[in-house]
Amino acid sequence: MALVRNLIIVLSLLLVCLTTSAQTSKIEQQKRVIANLERSIANEERELAKLKKSKASAEKQVNSLTKQIEHRNALIRETTRQIKRLTEEVAASERRLENLSGEQTKLEENVRELARAAYRNYRYQNHLAYIFSSKSFAEMAHRIAMLRGATEYRFRQIEEIISIRKDVQAEREALSKRREELSATKRRLDNQRKRLRSDMSAAKKAISTMSSKQQSVLRSKMEHEEKLNAAIKQLRKLIKGNKAGASFSANTTALPLPVVGGRVKRYKGNMAEITGKEGAAVTSIYEGKIIDIKRNKVNNKYDIYIAHGEYITSYANLSAVSVAKGAIVQRGQRIGTIGSAVNIVTMEMEYKIVFGVYAPSPEVKLSAANLFKR
Repeated sequence: MALVRNLIIVLSLLLVCLTTSAQTSKIEQQKRVIANLERSIANEERELAKLKKSKASAEKQVNSLTKQIEHRNALIRETTRQIKRLTEEVAASERRLENLSGEQTKLEENVRELARAAYRNYRYQNHLAYIFSSKSFAEMAHRIAMLRGATEYRFRQIEEIISIRKDVQAEREALSKRREELSATKRRLDNQRKRLRSDMSAAKKAISTMSSKQQSVLRSKMEHEEKLNAAIKQLRKLIKGNKAGASFSANTTALPLPVVGGRVKRYKGNMAEITGKEGAAVTSIYEGKIIDIKRNKVNNKYDIYIAHGEYITSYANLSAVSVAKGAIVQRGQRIGTIGSAVNIVTMEMEYKIVFGVYAPSPEVKLSAANLFKR
């Protein structure tokens, strides 16, 4: 019975250790992501310091600050995730410590009871008398074996208590370190939030010195339209004769927005800027084939291109993708997750994608507004 109980304890502790190991691995991965973002921000801060020292134009400073704000927001999101995981690990460590302490208490009480029983037996029935009162050599050998077994069992119990005490001490030390790490991470998060507010204030101040025309030019430069249009020229060559989603045409209307729960912020010809909540799913508006997935080296976001016959739709500024190049997707199928972006006017963070629709011929202009009309 004791063997079964000990086996259950060992298996339970092993399961907890495996879970903890997986959680620790995730935290280490999170640390690497955070370290990369911190390096990017440090580089951007040095560049910005050079721009300010050289009294560069407000446009250059806003460009630099916008990248810094984007990366700082990403850092805040990743740090928040790390805090959540550290909090979970602290809670798990507290549970392990409670279980180990409880098991230690039970074992110690068991050993104390065994010691009391051994003392009572020694007082009222001397071991030698017990052995020599045997009726045969076989019974004597049996009684000696029993006494040895009882002694060995008590020693095993004591060794197990010593082992668990070591585990309890190690768990307490690990818990203390995790609590310290959690507190330090929370302090870093508060600091990053303060510096983000400072960046936003500096960007707004720089924008206020620019004319309306300069602000308009800056907005255009920081949008995806020009890059998307250039990419489409190359992709048109790759989709001649594509059959996936071939029923799509210039007359196709009443399609769902590509952001679940999203809304159109503005239309601009064949483009639509669609906002949504953090973590919102981005879906294909029609069945088709993934013909390309690109990653923007500046903001680290993804652009996905889907061919519907020889028509193309583009979905820019995704924070993550859930499809692969060459895959066939259905209407409404999730292709990724909405990404964050800095609003160039308010310098506040928002979540949006830039959607585009393109006909087989560049001479044919489509309207994104007509596409989503109901």
